[in-house]
Amino acid sequence: MALRSPAAGRRMDADSREGGGGSGPGGGGGKDAGAEDYENLPTNASLSTHMTAGAMAGILEHSVMYPVDCVKTRMQSLHPDPKARYTSVFGALKKIIRTEGFWRPLRGLNVMVMGAGPAHAMYFGCYENMKRTFNEVLNRRGNSHLANGIAGSMATLLHDAVMNPAEVVKQRMQMYNSPHHSALRCIRAVWRKEGLGAFYRSYTTQLTMNIPFQSIHFITYEFLQEQMNPLRGYNPQSHILAGGLAGAIAAAATTPLDVCKTLLNTQENMALSLANVSGHLSGMANAFRTVYQLSGVAGYFKGIQARIIYQMPSTAISWSVYEFFKYFLTKHRTEKTTLY
Repeated sequence: MALRSPAAGRRMDADSREGGGGSGPGGGGGKDAGAEDYENLPTNASLSTHMTAGAMAGILEHSVMYPVDCVKTRMQSLHPDPKARYTSVFGALKKIIRTEGFWRPLRGLNVMVMGAGPAHAMYFGCYENMKRTFNEVLNRRGNSHLANGIAGSMATLLHDAVMNPAEVVKQRMQMYNSPHHSALRCIRAVWRKEGLGAFYRSYTTQLTMNIPFQSIHFITYEFLQEQMNPLRGYNPQSHILAGGLAGAIAAAATTPLDVCKTLLNTQENMALSLANVSGHLSGMANAFRTVYQLSGVAGYFKGIQARIIYQMPSTAISWSVYEFFKYFLTKHRTEKTTLY
């Protein structure tokens, strides 16, 4: 899941900077206080800084939460095997480990890491640069929500183009009784049987899900930051709390789209047979009809508990890691420049 950084480009006004900064939690005053504000740092962080921070955020986010992501994929199955029916996230994890082995919830992690690193690096690099460009055009004096929204949409297109094939492979490996025991074998099998298009069958659905997800997440995060950290100071606690709550709300609202994406990615054999679908299911509209045909309205919310439990800490981790590395790398670069 890729996160926006709307606070990155904000600065406190000149009086606040000269007077020692804000007094909010972690906001700190000047250098004597030992904690500089993010906004007291130069806003022209390099592209490499954004990409490095983004890659670290993406890798850590997906790695830490991967076992829960495995459970989410299985709980979204429309017609699961009787041995793979779960009532809770943690109960599912215990059952998977007990019946399929300790490392089973991590199968496919390697391909996810390989996708998440470059995808998030390009996402954050594109987002930060486009945001700065559009803000200069639309609102020279400050931060424009419209500019951030346009930049985020453009970055999502790039991110999902890289991430979608990794999603297809890892979700097929996560399914119960999956015949794929390695990422490379899975890629070869999908390519041979279904062609290159199989890796992008859910791309439009992914975009349809991620654009509203990120919009809801962005608006909620902005609102919470205004309440908890109005001066936009260096406050990791506010990034964690606001990011987690925003991710949970956005995840719940977009669960129906995630269920459809999972069906398109996994091409669940039993579900397609019961729905009398011959060949491969394609297209978001067909996925929506199939989910309703098999499970009714309730089908659109399969795995919602697992999705929220996955997204809430994921977005909190991603926000805190991204902001920390951006802060650290920019500060290090500034100090190095000052010395020489």
